[in-house]
Amino acid sequence: MTKTKYENNWKEKTLKDLEEDYWGEPTIDSHLVKSCHSLRKKPIKDFEIEDLRLMIGHNIGLKFLIPVALDKLSQNILAEGDFYEGDLLKSVLTCKKEFWISEKKMTKYLKSIISDNQKVLEEREPDLLEIFMEWKKK
Repeated sequence: MTKTKYENNWKEKTLKDLEEDYWGEPTIDSHLVKSCHSLRKKPIKDFEIEDLRLMIGHNIGLKFLIPVALDKLSQNILAEGDFYEGDLLKSVLTCKKEFWISEKKMTKYLKSIISDNQKVLEEREPDLLEIFMEWKKK
């Protein structure tokens, strides 16, 4: 089990700096690729819901972005990026399972957030609750 340790000022840094991995300039002329490259150079503290949804949905920077996403979800379980109410939660629940296996503390935090918001999910987004039930089986 991996337990990620964070520097005190890690949210001030970019994914590029935190992961110590420079991707270079995009080699594909795609909005998605350009967006992901650009977001790797943005300080974590400045990430919007859509930025988190996009990067987590593509399994980029999970160990730094999931904690931020969980904090957002604890404030609003149905936090919305550009697609629909709850799209951040869906990205979190559908990211690669290896992350959750290695990060037990964050797994416990997510379960707590869902538990605290189960009624809201049942009433407004039952499909997300169903995805969570499947996620728990992983």
